[in-house]
Amino acid sequence: MSKPLLTIKNLSAWYGSEKMVLRSLSLDLAEHEAVGLIGLNGAGKTTFLKVLSGLLTTFRSDDILLSGRSIKVRERDFKLCRYTVFAEDNSFQYFTFREYLSYVFSAYKEKMPDVSELVQGFHFEDNTDILLKDLSTGNRKKAFLITAFALKPKLLLLDEPVNGLDFESTEYLYQQIANYKEYGTVLFSSHILESITLTCDRVLVLEDGQICQTFESGQINAAKIREALRYENDV
Repeated sequence: MSKPLLTIKNLSAWYGSEKMVLRSLSLDLAEHEAVGLIGLNGAGKTTFLKVLSGLLTTFRSDDILLSGRSIKVRERDFKLCRYTVFAEDNSFQYFTFREYLSYVFSAYKEKMPDVSELVQGFHFEDNTDILLKDLSTGNRKKAFLITAFALKPKLLLLDEPVNGLDFESTEYLYQQIANYKEYGTVLFSSHILESITLTCDRVLVLEDGQICQTFESGQINAAKIREALRYENDV
């Protein structure tokens, strides 16, 4: 594995005073790799991504390092290195996709690229000037995914990115995730094994708020991951 982009040391997170969700979770995310995070409902996948996105403040850790430098998840330098696509996102409802895209690139101080290839790949051509609130769940997801892959942050976080997508857009998404290591690191959670096995360099199995098993590239196998999840049916 190449040098770490992000290092997490003994991270615990909770909701309220008694609902501990993550327990002493530690991991390294290398530069230029695609990592899948899989686990049954309630394992802590979304909670972990919320912590990294600065949306959940009830957590503690021994340290969080970006390229070897200790950071706070809500500091500006880290914000400019990451972008998150959530499973459901109702923000910026009165922006069109084009307005939202312009806003994001301005906020990240990046020059806006030509996104026509991504728009076509996600079959989004007819939706670019519609308010986000008026889009279907799947098309709203596409708006945020297109923005993410156009922005190309060092760390891309995706929470259940397949949810709501049609078949062709799902296939295109798999290509984008698999190829993302050219630009940076992607960490994405999923309960769909296919999305993990087709795209990832590593798979982290999360159970009860801890990483219970890791599968490296040559070990990534749907049957083995199911066994690790102690679940015989499709996840």
